[in-house]
Amino acid sequence: MIDLKLLRETPDAVRAALARRGDSSVSALLDEIAKLDVERRAAITKVEALKARRNEASAEVAAAKKRGSDASSLLAEAKKVSDQIAALDAALRELEAEIERKLLFVPNLPLPDLPDGDASKNRLVRSWGTPKPQGGAPHWETGERLGLLDLARGARLSGSGFPVLVGAGARLARGLINFMLDLHTREYGYREVEPPFLVRREMMIGTGQLPKFEDEAYRTEDDLFLIPTAEVPVTNLHRDEILDGAALPLTYAAYTPCFRREAGAAGKDTRGLLRVHQFDKVELVRFARPEDSPAEHEKLTGQAEEVLRRLELPYRVVLLATGDLGFHSAKTYDLEVWAPGVGAWLECSSSSTFTDFQARRANIRYRPGPGEKPRFVHTLNASGVALPRTIAALLEVHLQPDGSVRVPPALAPYVGTEKLSR
Repeated sequence: MIDLKLLRETPDAVRAALARRGDSSVSALLDEIAKLDVERRAAITKVEALKARRNEASAEVAAAKKRGSDASSLLAEAKKVSDQIAALDAALRELEAEIERKLLFVPNLPLPDLPDGDASKNRLVRSWGTPKPQGGAPHWETGERLGLLDLARGARLSGSGFPVLVGAGARLARGLINFMLDLHTREYGYREVEPPFLVRREMMIGTGQLPKFEDEAYRTEDDLFLIPTAEVPVTNLHRDEILDGAALPLTYAAYTPCFRREAGAAGKDTRGLLRVHQFDKVELVRFARPEDSPAEHEKLTGQAEEVLRRLELPYRVVLLATGDLGFHSAKTYDLEVWAPGVGAWLECSSSSTFTDFQARRANIRYRPGPGEKPRFVHTLNASGVALPRTIAALLEVHLQPDGSVRVPPALAPYVGTEKLSR
């Protein structure tokens, strides 16, 4: 969440930054928070004055008793003041809770170097590879022809958006996961984690998925949530902790399935693997010092890009404009892979820095040096990468004239073959 102190001390700057997102409702929300904060500070001042009066009354009672005087009126006043303090303390707790609830709906502040505007203002940063001309079979045709995908049975089992990978298709997915985990752990030094796939509500709040996007999550009857990304459990590994600043950055890689309702996405890009409700992904999470996070973000993005380079998939890196930025992100690069069969650039990874937004929600701090006051850490993550659209691109980019699909050399040992064929 945003820093309430920052909002209090520099309200115009905070409002200007959030206005860049193009969401007019945020201004009204900030007005409500500012009003509640004024009430809160007034209540604190009143409580402190009453506590001072209670202390004076206690001293007067003690003095009266020492003199042998009647202290009943003083005791009555002290009790009245104590009752007022108790009532104000209760009201103050409710004010603070209401401020906290409203702050959870305020998005992160975009960093200054982002372009303003909606998705049409996203900026191309760089590209790699030579895209094949548009054309050829879309991945769902190739996948079903080669016996890799069974979309009909997946829909029969769970409904639209739940594909089944079979035979060499399942082996391709498993090979991609192992390839990416090995790359990130062996070459880039990430620590591998296998986290739970169900988390408590406060973990979803900690990373920013709740409360605003609860309708896009799958929830069990006992209020556990199927994770939409490994970012949720892995970031919360250090919830309520103070990290050693000398040990930063901390880096984690995790494979998990991911579950998303994608509310409002019905009818959009629903063919094949383009938009699904359950998918596999390798996620990269980094904890860094604030002064290091810009460089850490570039490093993280480059590591996700390396996956696509080794898979020989032409891609581009796009800097998202403020109006296309995720709720909890301060800056995001999308990695888009070219899929000639559907004639589109498909997002297969988002690399984001959240500054201290998630750390404030999850109370993750670090101590810069011995004896120094703890500060909030910066969190970053990227998909390294998500499987569905990567598989779609592989089946379309590496489709051969004879109908088989070439498996890139970096991936072939993990799949056990150099080509996928009937």
